[in-house]
Amino acid sequence: MNNQALSHVAEPKAKPATPSPVLMVVGIILIAFAMRSPLTSVGPLVGSIRSDLGLSNGMSGMLTTVPLLAFALFSPLVPTVGHRFGAERTLFAGLLILLIGIPLRSIGSILALFAGTALIGAGIAIFNVLLPGLAKQRFPQKAGLMTSVYTTAMSTCAALASGVSIPLAQKGHLGWQGSLAFWAIMVVIALLVWLPQIRSRGDIPSAQAKGASLGKLWSSRLAWQVTLFMGLQSFIFYCTISWLPAILEHQGVGSGTAGWLLSLVQLISLPASFLAPVLAGRLADQRLMTVIIGAMSLSGFAGLLIEGNLALLIISLVLLGLAQGASISLALTFIVIRSSDVREAAKLSGMAQSVGYLLSAVGPMFIGFLYDMTHAWAYPIWTLIIVSVLLIWSGIGAGRNQTI
Repeated sequence: MNNQALSHVAEPKAKPATPSPVLMVVGIILIAFAMRSPLTSVGPLVGSIRSDLGLSNGMSGMLTTVPLLAFALFSPLVPTVGHRFGAERTLFAGLLILLIGIPLRSIGSILALFAGTALIGAGIAIFNVLLPGLAKQRFPQKAGLMTSVYTTAMSTCAALASGVSIPLAQKGHLGWQGSLAFWAIMVVIALLVWLPQIRSRGDIPSAQAKGASLGKLWSSRLAWQVTLFMGLQSFIFYCTISWLPAILEHQGVGSGTAGWLLSLVQLISLPASFLAPVLAGRLADQRLMTVIIGAMSLSGFAGLLIEGNLALLIISLVLLGLAQGASISLALTFIVIRSSDVREAAKLSGMAQSVGYLLSAVGPMFIGFLYDMTHAWAYPIWTLIIVSVLLIWSGIGAGRNQTI
């Protein structure tokens, strides 16, 4: 998902016509459906997985950390592979990897659980990197619309997966294994629809494939502020999808309801995710935006510290949804508007992804470790409040009207 910024700045050789435009659009939407459901379906089921396999909370947090590490590891390699074999074929390979990883994760052993999760992360890393550029390349006049369509599809299915995980496991009598394996159906459908596209060849622009020296970028204070904003908002997002259901269950919310409340957070994020880049593009300086977004995140987590008040809980979840939707899209916008040219934007995107995903990978595992140590959710929630403050700090730097 974090490579969406490249869709606004890459300048590939335009191919206005595509062999199967309708199938291409449907295929992109189906891949978007498959991008987040394998991740967001895990959070509501963590309790069942933990008790069945005897995992600690720290190990349970690794179920989200492992895909993030895969993102950080494979994302820099994907442009080169896509440049060599073509974007369509590489995306097809990503679907095949996902089709192996999802059932493997559901076998019921600890080794298979983490091996399958790693494969899922590798497959999604391919989608993250290649989809934005492909949308711009195949639909050069409607790249923005296509990017909006697939990101909305991705977020919608992510929210749905969070909500139906428990019903599939309990009312559907599938258990946690069957509930996780269910999302392989979406991958099979995507593979069948995408099959005609592998005869096409959408090359990745050389600026992405070959890159350039990162020395000046890595010494830039502004680049680091953009990178930290990206990483901190990802830290908050992945901690939320991993542990919010457990936090809510600790407060007396049923497991099924907790899953749907996580879906609510993600659904609320959709309008904020759409509107934040529009507003940011009209402002020369985005520092006030970052303060408001960080304040909503801080207030949302602070509300979770107060138990027994349903109205306050709903308000807190709404604030978290708005903050997380706005922060991810603003982070992507920063990559574009803080860069002076296309090549620099591509390099900044790579830096923000690799470092940002490594930073966010620490989050779910660290939150689980804190809970194991304290047997209470207060310290993990205070950690997320502190990270929200750091998000404001990095955003004030990244929001300045400057370019690298």
